[in-house]
Parts: sequence; C-alpha cells; structure tokens
Amino acid sequence: MDLYGRHFLTLRDYSAQEIEYLLDLAAYLKEKKKKREPHRYLEGFQIALLFEKTSTRTRCAFEVAAHDLGMQATYLDPASSQMGKKESIPDTARVLGRMFDGIEYRGFEQERVEALARYAGVPVWNGLTNEYHPTQMLADMLTIREHFGDLKGRKFVYMGDARYNMGNSLMIVCAKLGLHFVACTTAKYFPEEELVTYCRQEAARSGGSVQLIENVEEAVQGADVIYTDVWVSMGEPKEVWAQRIKELSPYKVTKQVMEAAGSHAIFMHCLPAFHDLKTQTAQEIYAAFGIEDMEVTDEVFESPQSVVFEEAENRMHTIKAVMLATLLKEQDLPQR
Repeated sequence: MDLYGRHFLTLRDYSAQEIEYLLDLAAYLKEKKKKREPHRYLEGFQIALLFEKTSTRTRCAFEVAAHDLGMQATYLDPASSQMGKKESIPDTARVLGRMFDGIEYRGFEQERVEALARYAGVPVWNGLTNEYHPTQMLADMLTIREHFGDLKGRKFVYMGDARYNMGNSLMIVCAKLGLHFVACTTAKYFPEEELVTYCRQEAARSGGSVQLIENVEEAVQGADVIYTDVWVSMGEPKEVWAQRIKELSPYKVTKQVMEAAGSHAIFMHCLPAFHDLKTQTAQEIYAAFGIEDMEVTDEVFESPQSVVFEEAENRMHTIKAVMLATLLKEQDLPQR
C-alpha cells in the first residue's frame, strides 16, 4: 500500500483498502505511543498548520503527532497568514510548498484546500472544511473498531444536521467500509442527493447501506453507534440558533434514545459538545432560549456508553498515520 505523496482531502479519494491500511497503521503507532517507544520516522521534516478556523483537538493532534514523528510544526492562525487577504491561495501554496514537506489546512470551503493541493507540490491534509472532515473519520472508525473489534455490518446512526462536513464524511466512510449508515433528522437536513447516490453505490459494493429516516425510534432501533454533532457550525451567524433548536430538538440524543438502541450501543461526538452550562456559549444559549443542553444530554455524554474522549485521543494517532503514510515512501515505512 503506497500512499506516498498523496493528498488527504476527502475520503471520496480513498478506497476501502487504503482507509483500512491507515487504520492499521494508526493502531500500530498508538501502541508505540502507549509503550513510550520512540517512532521518529520523519526526523527533520517540517510541516505547516494553516488554520482559518481555530480548534483544540485538530491543532493539538497535528502538533503532538508531528513531534512524536520527529517533525517540526509551524502553526499559522487566522491572523498569522495573508492567504486570501494580501496573497492568493495559489501563491500561498507555492510559498509554503517550498518551505515545508506537508501542509494541513482547516477552514471554510473545500475549494480552498483543493486549491492548496493543486499548487503546493507537497501533500496537503484536510483538517476540516465546510464539506468534509476526513481526519475525524479515521479517528471515529478506529474508536468503533477498538470497541467492537470490527466495523463491517455495524449500524451507525447520525442524528442532527446531516448536510455538512460530519454528516457527509460519516456517510462516505460508512458506505466504503460496509457499515449501515442512517441519517436521522428531518428531511430538510438530509445530505445532498448527489452524495447520497454516490454513497449508496459504494455501500452496494461493500455490503453496507445508506438510509435517510425522520422517525427517531425507527432509526435508532438496534444501532451500534449513536453519533451527533453541534447544530450550528463555526462561522455560521447567531441568527440560525433559534431555527436549529426548534427543528432539531426532536433529534437530541437522550437516555431514551440510547435505551432504544440497546445497552451495547456507544455514543460518539466529534466535540466540542453542548451538554451542560459550563461554557460561555452555553450560558448565552441558556439566557436566550432557556435550555441547558442541545444535541446531547449531560446524562448521555457522561455515561459509560460515551466514548467521546477515546475518540478525541484517536485523532492524534490517525493523523500521525496519515502524515507518515503520505510523507514516507513505502519501502521506508516501519515494518509491522
């Protein structure tokens, strides 16, 4: 399996076998990390972390992963780069590509990371765009595999707004790896028809399936995984909160939802989550709408069925696998 020089922009570009290879490599690197065994396979490499949207998990995962592999990471926050302001994306890509061995981008439209990839001349990794979140997908699949021992045939239910990066990407990865994906939400928030068609074709090859279901009880029956995300994404106007809360509240993950799925089911969330009143944003939402949680209750978030922090940790191990596989030639990769 040779992924040397490849970009990592969306899992539409990767086969099931390539995704499984990255999961296996991540598991190997995680074991090395847990045993405190050095794995500085990329000693002397340099990478740029280009963030137009800030993040705790993505930045920390890339920086720790880079350091573990022996690399140096340069972080460029929204105020530290002239990309799109005084310098075009192609010009920025060509500058960074001559200084760094790889570039991570986290920001807005997918076309921005695609443009970086066209001009950089080095691997570009998508840390999140409006449309896709591929590094999160690897962490999610590794977490599920660790918990159940397998992926194929598992029923995966995503509840909430399924139109953007998380709903899109989860549907893609589930379809490619043979899981039974269900988007549980009102029809307004279903993924785009073109992507649904593509994923159903992938699922037909893998033995999985894709369903769009509005009824919560029907959707979650027998689910192995219940997954949700925030209802309003970074960069969206505050004015949409009222509408989202009204329309998506029936799809909140509650104790009753988890009971309907069954005691074997796990709860997942890419974080941050609005499950209590311990943040400034949650306090503002409470003051405006009088609700103490949104997409998931604190009872579920803190329950034994919740694996959200294992999932968050796995961002680091899977990102490490992506960088190693795309920056090192196949013959130079560690023998496992």
